[in-house]
Amino acid sequence: MAAITVTKTQIEGLVIVQPSVFGDERGYFMETYNKEEFEKQGLDMTFIQDNESKSKKGVLRGLHFQRKYSQGKLVRCTQGAVWDVGVDLRKGSPTYGEWAGVELSAENKTMFYIPEGFAHGFVVLSDEATFNYKCTNLYAPEYDGGIRWNDPDIGVEWPVEGLELLLSEKDQKQPFLKDIKDTLEF
Repeated sequence: MAAITVTKTQIEGLVIVQPSVFGDERGYFMETYNKEEFEKQGLDMTFIQDNESKSKKGVLRGLHFQRKYSQGKLVRCTQGAVWDVGVDLRKGSPTYGEWAGVELSAENKTMFYIPEGFAHGFVVLSDEATFNYKCTNLYAPEYDGGIRWNDPDIGVEWPVEGLELLLSEKDQKQPFLKDIKDTLEF
């Protein structure tokens, strides 16, 4: 029924997905996932878990990954707005340690696919945001991993000027990529 538009980033596999949105005076309709449409665009993944989080302005979650049973994530913001980031952690990748980001909002309806082997994070730009994830693997807390959100070797350009950042204690203490790179299995 509805086609999607996929825009590649400078990092192989990390893509921006724009669904077709059909609207009129009553509201709108869109498909957020259609296996056939995704496969036509070369996105052949199987999702097995859906998650949702709600956060207030300035909350920064990330940068997270799983050391084993890595998760690919199709993410979108259904209320408010976030700046979303994926960081390539795949050994041997020509873009290892590089990042790409995109604003996701209820208004723009843009989605972001972060493949397995990436760290992921976002910061809330609006008063609050509801964030949805479709994941290719189950959450495995025993393999939970992360890197510092402001790692200078990665250099993510977070649009946080004027925001009072709120990070979990865990995210405040995440290691730098250079300190864990030899432990990654991607």
